[in-house]
Amino acid sequence: MGDMTRLGAAVAAVLVTIAACAPQSDSTAGEPTEDPAASEEAADVQEFVGRPDLPAPMIDVTGDTSKAAPGLVFLAPKGADDPMHGPTIVDSDGDPVWINPVGDRWTYDFRMQHYQGKPVLTWWQGKHLAGGYGRGEYVLMDTSYNEIATVTTPGLGADFHNMTLTSHGTALMTSFPIVRRDLRDIGGPKNGYVANCVVQEVDVKTGKVRFRWNMLDHVPLTETIEDPEHNPEEPGTKQAPLDPYHVNSVNEDGKDGLLVSARNTSALYRIDESTGKVDWTLGGSGSDFEMTGNSEFAYQHDAQRQPDGTITLFDNEAWPQVGDESRGLRLALDEKHHTARVVEEYLPPDDRLSSSQGNMQVLPGGHVVIGWGSEEYYSEYTHGGKLLYDAAVDGQSYRVHRSQWHATPTEPPKVVYEDGTAYASWNGATEVASWRFVAGSDKASARVVATVPRDGFETSVDMPDRPYVAAQALDAKGKVLATAEPGLWP
Repeated sequence: MGDMTRLGAAVAAVLVTIAACAPQSDSTAGEPTEDPAASEEAADVQEFVGRPDLPAPMIDVTGDTSKAAPGLVFLAPKGADDPMHGPTIVDSDGDPVWINPVGDRWTYDFRMQHYQGKPVLTWWQGKHLAGGYGRGEYVLMDTSYNEIATVTTPGLGADFHNMTLTSHGTALMTSFPIVRRDLRDIGGPKNGYVANCVVQEVDVKTGKVRFRWNMLDHVPLTETIEDPEHNPEEPGTKQAPLDPYHVNSVNEDGKDGLLVSARNTSALYRIDESTGKVDWTLGGSGSDFEMTGNSEFAYQHDAQRQPDGTITLFDNEAWPQVGDESRGLRLALDEKHHTARVVEEYLPPDDRLSSSQGNMQVLPGGHVVIGWGSEEYYSEYTHGGKLLYDAAVDGQSYRVHRSQWHATPTEPPKVVYEDGTAYASWNGATEVASWRFVAGSDKASARVVATVPRDGFETSVDMPDRPYVAAQALDAKGKVLATAEPGLWP
């Protein structure tokens, strides 16, 4: 195919100099991201008087958020000098709602999903490995921010790229065991080593494996774009195994199928879960479809089948560079005539080329959210591709999502009084519309000083110096949700 000729030329010309010109990897030569030790300038953060333990990333939003879809934004900033790593929920203006620092660890695939019919937060935590994968587990947290379960793949532990919860209580995950293979057909050693990809469906409650699928058994190594002869970073040795597939998403496709995205073949695979066979391949050198128009994609992420039958994905177009810019892409497949065409593309507001990571989320109302991966932005578009707003983030986020999330934390709200001002906050509370501040000689004699609308994560008012100061969190109807009092904080 013409696309693969273009890709092959890019690999041969660029990979020999990739170490000199590409961003370094957090844990991977195959998928470059920011080097944890590379930056000398610390990121700016939002800081709060009452919660100095919760620094939040600065987010600069440009455009019209008044027409944004309902809900909150989910991201997990990470980077070299970011003082805050971990799952973060913000509103449309970029103001934090929930901040969950995890120290020096990096968090991946943070989003809202459903488990046993209820909304939950999920994210990956674990150990990063050289080669572009991890071994760890996924956390499930309820609407009070209590951990209710963890799930992983037996043996090596789950990779960080993707975990999708299904409606029948299982989790779709991947792992990357290192295995020996003859790599002479692709320019590598006879006794070579590769990072295979194993897809598993695991029961969250029991840990029992319901389905297991081995990439090497079904996809020829000759489909890979990673050429060990021209890639000194991944020569296919035991010390540096080749990464031929680099699967980064697995999602359900109908009742009996899975849709698998493999970055390092620039292809998607439709798997029959009942037989394990590949029904078809979309893109790459083994494509079963003619990629018409500008439907060809490269180094993609986050492939999903939409209710209307189209397929969406984040088309990185790098690394190495293939196209001029990354994009969100919606494709229509004609499975009778084996053609693929572009239905809609979502282009960045500038020449934005994401060398790694990224996602495209289609919201229930038709809006689309794009997380730009290694480019530290996220955007929201109308169904027709009109850009509503663009947000710049201090720190990369593997993916960015928008969802309607309603939560009441187990952790109580907090109020502090400092130099004539009271500061109130409640980390993770989504239903607070306003704060009512009271003061007096004691709790019984306290009177209302001010009632003000919630003003971002931390709301403050001028207060008299009294022995008792408190703040009541009120919902939209004026109901008291909780009361914050000095000295009651755990």
